[in-house]
Amino acid sequence: MDLGVRWKLHGDGRTPAPGAVVRPDERLSWPRTAGLGAQHVVAMFGASFVAPVLMGLDPNLAIMMSGVATMVFLLATRGRVPSYLGCSLSFVGVAAVIRADGGSSATVTGAVLVVGVALFLAGLAVQRFGARIIHAAMPPVVTGAVVMLIGFNLAPVTATTYWPQDQWTALLVMLFTGLAVVCLRGFWSRIAIFLGLVFGYGLSWALDRIFGTIHSVDGSGKVTDHWRLDLSAVGQADWIGLPSVHAPSFEWSAILVALPVVIALIAENAGHVKAVGEMTGDPLDDKLGTAISADGVGSVLSTAVGGPPTTTYSENIGVMAATRVYSTAAYWAAACFALLFGLCPKFGAVVAAIPGGVLGGITVILYGMIGLLGAQIWINAEVDLRNPLNLVPAAAGIIIGVGNVSLEITDTFSLSGIALGTVVVITGYHALRAFAPAHLKQQRPLLDEGTSTYDESGSQRASS
Repeated sequence: MDLGVRWKLHGDGRTPAPGAVVRPDERLSWPRTAGLGAQHVVAMFGASFVAPVLMGLDPNLAIMMSGVATMVFLLATRGRVPSYLGCSLSFVGVAAVIRADGGSSATVTGAVLVVGVALFLAGLAVQRFGARIIHAAMPPVVTGAVVMLIGFNLAPVTATTYWPQDQWTALLVMLFTGLAVVCLRGFWSRIAIFLGLVFGYGLSWALDRIFGTIHSVDGSGKVTDHWRLDLSAVGQADWIGLPSVHAPSFEWSAILVALPVVIALIAENAGHVKAVGEMTGDPLDDKLGTAISADGVGSVLSTAVGGPPTTTYSENIGVMAATRVYSTAAYWAAACFALLFGLCPKFGAVVAAIPGGVLGGITVILYGMIGLLGAQIWINAEVDLRNPLNLVPAAAGIIIGVGNVSLEITDTFSLSGIALGTVVVITGYHALRAFAPAHLKQQRPLLDEGTSTYDESGSQRASS
């Protein structure tokens, strides 16, 4: 069985010829491949350690399990879909809501594990019925609205948890990160969030040396005099050791909050697979379902031991676009590097010491960008918000999600925020569509023509 772990040497293994690309089943020399793997690690690093910190999970375990999930993904797709599975930021809001309701880390990972299972099953459905099933259940207006409400639901986390810890550092980090995102080019623009964190880390250290302690709320919410950057745990941490693990626990209330994120993950995976296919020149429509299922398996494996969920990373797709090296050998190298980082507790302690004010500046931009990805889905699909069939369910669901509106169903069960907003968008759209006149029902598909027509060509091949 071909698992995609054999690569032909590209040319002399040193430098691709002008205009040439290194295909997924090719590689450069092993030292150069290792260097490319290290570059992929740097690209995924920023978001992959921000996500577990914001979710209250172990960053060492997160980085290590991202390597494991990437290996599983590459094996499942037989090396045809070069992608790195980093820690998903889509669940940050979910984790915040669950913890605000008294949930523990085990509750968070248990809820997300169920989402991983749902994503795996969705991938199987796409394999069986084709990509059209995605459009039928989740047209662009629905997907965009759900992604938007997930992102904007995070605004209170920044406003009440991170920003008040050090408002001036947060403001400066926000400005620096914004400049980095807009002004930097190429690879550096891909790691702008990471650069913002490094800047904030150094700024906090400098402010401590110049002004001493700050009087504000700390990470626990208590108003005290404290250092902006507390590195005491770094000195106590070992250089080599296993990350902390825990078993997930399952609560229906937490699961219902987390499940809507599966919509964002399906859309995200579909877009990434299509992008990789266009770059490599290898149509990957037949691997869409496999990629979605493999992402689900990666999330299940990670959350089963207490890590965050995983997803394919656009940052690494950007690295491939810049280097024109699509070799999956580089991703295997990156996954191995991630495993090694996960075995260094001192690295995890450095990550965990990121000051709250720094996270405040980062999350102002990051959370907003997550929400506006929903608007980008609408723009790409040319969703007409003048059409009341699109406007009404999207408007209602977004306000419910952002405002954290609650619906008390029984004395012990309620829906609110992300979960209720998603239910309103999906059920509202399909219910209204059932009664809407024909001229309001014309919609563009979630996926572009290349993926949508795969179903038709596939069925034609099967019948011929």
